[in-house]
Amino acid sequence: MARMTGSWLSGPTAALPIDDDGTPKYRGERIGLPATGRGSLVGSGHRIGALMLDWLMAGGVAILILGGDALDPRLSSVVLIVWFLVGIVTVTLFSFTPGQYIVGLQVARIDKPVGVGIVRALARQVLLVFMVPPLITDVDGRGMHDRATGTALVRSR
Repeated sequence: MARMTGSWLSGPTAALPIDDDGTPKYRGERIGLPATGRGSLVGSGHRIGALMLDWLMAGGVAILILGGDALDPRLSSVVLIVWFLVGIVTVTLFSFTPGQYIVGLQVARIDKPVGVGIVRALARQVLLVFMVPPLITDVDGRGMHDRATGTALVRSR
């Protein structure tokens, strides 16, 4: 019984295989990503920056859709719809959103070096809408939305 409670009380590192010292050397090592440079996992700051840029761009497009009325009560709904659709389309086609491109990030599959695809992009975007999955991260810093879709947000340059 002590082993069972210790595994969930000890935090996310308790689920890792035991190495020499019990922890991975860097974030992303367990999934085969490099420690630094292109293809390495990004931190929360870059993620939040890209999300804010995407959200601001979606807000601008939403205001244009609503005829320039920034006080329209439908604005928040239109922003969410624009952000959602742009996220699905751009991650499916290019593996990054406009904000991720500006910050130098991209969404990558961790199982094979191919595009994300529409199913994973849709599932990832649906989970992002709820905002809780990205806030709960594992020892690598990947949010629940990335773990559920088999993806990771990595540096593109």
